Amino acid sequence: MNRWTGRAETLEDWLGELKANEEVMDNVTHWRTLPPRTAATTPLPADLHEELRQALVAKGIGELYTHQGDAYREVRSGRHVVTVTPTASGKTLCYNLPVLQSLLENGEGRALYMFPTKALAQDQVAELQQLADLMDAVIKTHTYDGDTPPNVRTAIRNAGHIVVTNPDMLHSAILPHHTKWVKLFENVKYIVIDEVHAYRGVFGSHVANVIRRLKRICRFYGSSPQFICASATIDNPKEHAERLIGESVSLVDRNGAPVGEKHIIFYNPPVVNKQLGIRRSSVLETRKLAAMLLKQGVQTIVFARSRVRVELLLTYLQDMIRDKLDQRSIRGYRGGYLPKLRREIERGLRSGEIRGVVSTNALELGIDIGQLQACVLNGYPGTIASTWQQSGRAGRRQESSVTFIVASSNPLDQYIVQNPDFFFNRPPERALIHPDNLLIQIDHVKCAAYELPFQRGDTFGSESVEDMMEFLMEEKVVHKAGERWHWMQQSFPAHNISLRTAAQENFVIIDMTSGSRVLGEVDRFSAPTLIHEEAIYIHEGVQYQVEKLDYDEKKAYVRQVDVDYYTDANLAVELKVLHVDQEKQSGALLRQYGEVTVNAKATIFKKIRLRTHENVGSGPIHLPEEELHTSSYWFSFSDEEAGSMSRNEMQFALLGIANVLVHIAPLYLMCDPFDIRVVPQVKAILTERPTIYFYDRYPGGIGLSERLYQVHDELMERAKGLVRGCGCVSGCPACVGPIEEVGLTGKQLALRLLDGTEGRV
Repeated sequence: MNRWTGRAETLEDWLGELKANEEVMDNVTHWRTLPPRTAATTPLPADLHEELRQALVAKGIGELYTHQGDAYREVRSGRHVVTVTPTASGKTLCYNLPVLQSLLENGEGRALYMFPTKALAQDQVAELQQLADLMDAVIKTHTYDGDTPPNVRTAIRNAGHIVVTNPDMLHSAILPHHTKWVKLFENVKYIVIDEVHAYRGVFGSHVANVIRRLKRICRFYGSSPQFICASATIDNPKEHAERLIGESVSLVDRNGAPVGEKHIIFYNPPVVNKQLGIRRSSVLETRKLAAMLLKQGVQTIVFARSRVRVELLLTYLQDMIRDKLDQRSIRGYRGGYLPKLRREIERGLRSGEIRGVVSTNALELGIDIGQLQACVLNGYPGTIASTWQQSGRAGRRQESSVTFIVASSNPLDQYIVQNPDFFFNRPPERALIHPDNLLIQIDHVKCAAYELPFQRGDTFGSESVEDMMEFLMEEKVVHKAGERWHWMQQSFPAHNISLRTAAQENFVIIDMTSGSRVLGEVDRFSAPTLIHEEAIYIHEGVQYQVEKLDYDEKKAYVRQVDVDYYTDANLAVELKVLHVDQEKQSGALLRQYGEVTVNAKATIFKKIRLRTHENVGSGPIHLPEEELHTSSYWFSFSDEEAGSMSRNEMQFALLGIANVLVHIAPLYLMCDPFDIRVVPQVKAILTERPTIYFYDRYPGGIGLSERLYQVHDELMERAKGLVRGCGCVSGCPACVGPIEEVGLTGKQLALRLLDGTEGRV
C-alpha cells in the first residue's frame, strides 16, 4: 500500500505518517525533536525616539527580544559589538535600532552597512525603507553595488544616510575613490558588518584587510566609527570579530527569540553491498525524500555541497514531480547564476510561486526567502555551524519544521549520522582567518598606497610597512618622496584583486548554443576539474559540453547537449617541503608544520551515467600544471612501523588513513572540505619515513593546517574510532575508502598502522 497517495493536512500529520513508514524509518539513525521556545523580552528602550517607537509598534513590535535590548545598550554605551544568535532570531534590529536612533538625533550622521552578498544588501534596504516610511522620516537608504545605475551613484555619495554595500564593492569602487565619498567618511558613525561568520578563510582574510584600509581612510577624514557586527553561532565569535575589525568587541549572545518545534532527522541510505560497504546513492535518497515533501505540498529547500549535485538533483526532481507541479516551480540556485536570475528565484520563493529550490550554500545566509517548512541536506554540509544555518532556513516564522540530513558514504557523513550526540552536544567550529598572509596583505598594501600615501612609522595591521614599501619600490609601483611613499602607476590595483581567492581571475563560461551569452563563472582552482575540454557543465538542469577552454584568456566555450552522463576529473599532486616552522615528537610519531610547494595537474576525467552513477568512459585532460606555495601540517610514522610492511602494504595503509582524515578534518575547521587537501607519501623526501601531509588549498595558507597540527591527537583518536566502528569487512567509502583503492587488506593495514601509535600519539 502506498501511503503517499493522499495528502496530510499539516506537516505534523505527515511526520506522523512518516513514522509508520518502515521503508523510510529503517534508514533513520536518529530523530531529534527540539521543543518550541517562547520569547524572552525586554521593554523598548526608554531613550528611543518617539517616531521610531511608533514605527516599531506599527510593525507589531511592542518590546524587544533580550539580545536586541542588550545590543542596543552596548552600542549606545559606545562599544564595538558582535551579536551572536541563530538564524531568524531578529539580529537585523540589533543594528538597525541604534543606527536609526542616531540618525534621528543627528541628520548629518552616516552609516555604512556591509553584507557578504548583493541579495542580503537588497533585503536590508527594503527593511530599512519600510521603517523610514513608517516614521515619515527623511532617511535615505541606498544599495551601492555593481547593479546601481551610474546616474544614481552621485546622489548616493552626496546624500545617502545609510549606504548598503558588499565587501567587493567597498574594496574596488568605494575605497579607491574615497575623495568622492567625503560626506560619508567625514560623518560615518556606525559600520555594520552582518554575517560575520561568512568572513572566514581566504575571503575573511581579504575582508580584514579591506577593513584596515577603511579605518585608515576614516582616520584621514577625522572620523572614528563604531562597529556593530552580527553572526550566526560559531565557537569563537568574539575572537573572530576582533581579528576581523582589529578592535576589542563586546559579545551579545543571550538569545531571546522564540523558536518553533523543529524535527532533525538523520537518514543513512541503505547498504546495497555489505561486503564492500556500499550504500545507495545519497543523491537518489535525497531525491526520494524531497519529492515526497514536494508532492505533499510542503515548500522545501534542498541543499547540496557542489554545483554538480545541485544540477543533478534539480534535473531528477523536475522529472519526478512533473505530474504534480509545473517544472518551473522547482528551481536551482547557486553562485554561478547571474544576479537577475537569482533575484527572480528569491521573489518566487517569497511569493510561494516556487515550491522547491535546490541550492548550494549560496542560500545559507539570512536572505528572506519566505516561509519554508522543510529542509533536505544532501550530505553533511561539513560543519556544525553550516548545518544549523541551512536547517534554519526552514521554520523561520516560528511554525514546526523538519530537516533531513541525508548521509553520503564519506567518513565524515557516516561519523555524524552514527554519532548524533557529537553533533547535538558539541559547540560549532571556530572561524579562522589569517589577515597577515603575506600574499593577501601585500595586495591590500598596494591598494592602500593608491588610496593614501604611506609615511615612515605607519603600520598596516600590526606590521610596519617599511619592508613592504621597499619591496613595492623594487616592483616600481611606489616611489619615495621625503618620508612618504606614493603610488606611481596609472591603474588602480583593486581592479585586479579578487577577495574570493588568493589566486586571481575567475574563468567565464560562454554559451555558444545560439549566439554567445555569459552563463556563469568558475574560480581558477576549480577550472581544471570542472571546465576542461569535453567536461559536462550543468546549469539550471541543462547540460552543456565544454568545446574549448581558452586557458590564457580565462574563457570556456560551451554548447548545449543532451547526454545521459556527467563528468568528474582526477587531480595528480606532488608536494615538497620548503621550511619546517614547528615540530613535536610524540613517541615514535613525529608531527610537523611549515611551508610547502604543491604542484597539481588534472590528468583524466570519468564519464558517470546519470541516475545509476556507473562509470561509462574516460578521457585525458591536457592543461598546464598549477603551482601553489602554502602552509602544511604533516606527521611521519617511525622506521619501525615503516619496516613492518611491504611498500605496497604501506601505500594502502597510508591511503586508507588519508581517506579517513581528510573527511573528518572539517570537524575541527569551519571550512569547505575542498579547502584542505591531503597527500600520503610512502617515503617522504624530508623525513624518509611514511608521511601524511595536509595542506591549505590557498597560496600562503589561511590557518587550517596549523589548527589541525594543534588538534592532532584528537584527530588521530577519532580516525581510529571511525575505522574500528565501521561495519564493513575490508574497507568501504565510509571509512578507509573502497576496496578498488585500498585493496582487500586496506582496512586491516590502516588499523595496524593507527594502532601502532597507541599510547604514543
